[in-house]
Amino acid sequence: MISVETQDNTQLPSLREKEDIPAIKGDIMEELKILMQHSQAFQEMQMMYACAIREVRTKAEVLNDEMSVRYHRNPISSISSRVKKPESIAQKLYKKGLPFTVEAIMANLSDVAGVRIICEFIDDIYTIAAMLAMQDDLKLIKIKDYIKYPKPNGYRSYHMIVEIPVFFSKGKTPMRVEIQIRTIAMDFWASLDHELKYKKNIDPQDEEMIAAELLSCADRIAETDTIMQQIRMKLDAVEENKVKSEIVIQE
Repeated sequence: MISVETQDNTQLPSLREKEDIPAIKGDIMEELKILMQHSQAFQEMQMMYACAIREVRTKAEVLNDEMSVRYHRNPISSISSRVKKPESIAQKLYKKGLPFTVEAIMANLSDVAGVRIICEFIDDIYTIAAMLAMQDDLKLIKIKDYIKYPKPNGYRSYHMIVEIPVFFSKGKTPMRVEIQIRTIAMDFWASLDHELKYKKNIDPQDEEMIAAELLSCADRIAETDTIMQQIRMKLDAVEENKVKSEIVIQE
């Protein structure tokens, strides 16, 4: 069964709200980073996640090419990806009270590998997500629909955790990848929000005011996305009626 998580957006967060991950103090963190970076097992794990990303990217690119030929339009504007940095992995393991091992990472963390798909319109997001979920070699683990249920700070995006088989010399290994799908406007807002969160020396009063302004911007951007969607649908309807008229005249 697909798990869909919703968000309660009744509380306005502070500007610097971020994932509640406790900091690991300097020397310990540095030792962990060095250990992970120079560990053969960790390097092999990073390679495996990079290969899983390549598999997901290829699937998205194939769908985009198919829709370009079939519907004369590319629903995907761009695709980016990343493997989580060692310090971020270490912090998550520390928060969960897990050992710093490859086995613990692969068994308990679902967002080490990430793919971000940027679409032009909201309905493209759900179309691409549905097409990916239908593929029989891809297992859908979890959905978080932050478009229908935005985060309290206004963040909107469609998240999927998927498991995909990757074939290595030792055999097939199922790998988990987090896929984020959002519009260009949603990505623009999220990028600026992320940048502003980490600005230092902000007065608490100014911080609260800026958080409110960012939330207002997120709402306006969502409204713009909806309007652009409606405009495209109207244009599609006009073009469809024109084609039908031409067929009738020819007959």
